[in-house]
Amino acid sequence: MTARRASFLAGVRAVAPITVGIVPFGLLAGAAAVAVGITPMQALGMSVFIFAGASQLAAIDLVGNGAPAAVVIATVLVVNLRMTMYSASIAPYFDRVRTLARLPLAYLLTDQAYALSVTRFGDDDPASRPWYYLGTALPLWVVWQACTVIGVVAGAAVPASVPLDFAVPLTFLALLVPAVEGRSTATAAAVGGGVAVLEAGLPFNLGLIVGALCGVAAGMLAGAIDG
Repeated sequence: MTARRASFLAGVRAVAPITVGIVPFGLLAGAAAVAVGITPMQALGMSVFIFAGASQLAAIDLVGNGAPAAVVIATVLVVNLRMTMYSASIAPYFDRVRTLARLPLAYLLTDQAYALSVTRFGDDDPASRPWYYLGTALPLWVVWQACTVIGVVAGAAVPASVPLDFAVPLTFLALLVPAVEGRSTATAAAVGGGVAVLEAGLPFNLGLIVGALCGVAAGMLAGAIDG
């Protein structure tokens, strides 16, 4: 077995337990998209081009509430700002990879692939790092796309009287609670959620963006005070 293949398979083994956890979210993303009136092809295109669970669910919720396209795009960008920090952190490990070859690596970046990779890269052969990363990232992409397709097909068969779109905020709550660890994250969650509720009456659903920005600022301030 070559070193590249061994590294790739090591990544696949590391990410295997995590892929199980994203199955229900992929199914929900597909089903909820159809439930708010997004066509199956648009839902699949969203899954391929955005490829970010939280951002997709936020976009689906906004589309269902009739938000303008500019607001939807801005929200997706705000939710995905963390990817900029991930990219800056992981990029030095790929300094031997050609620029064009980095593009698919950037597209496949997720929270899980980033966390699994950076914890191993310090002890890895630099030439094997991209292959381990692909081993963690590619299965996540395949599982997400497959589950989105299944969700779209299943969602299209669900009667309109079944409120699948109500599952979107419940999913965000399920994602939020385990992520609250310490004063900074608790502050960010409380301020962000509180502001979003208070500003729910803003036009174009801008309350979500305002809440997100206020939550990030409050979390950073709390972290600076604790630090």
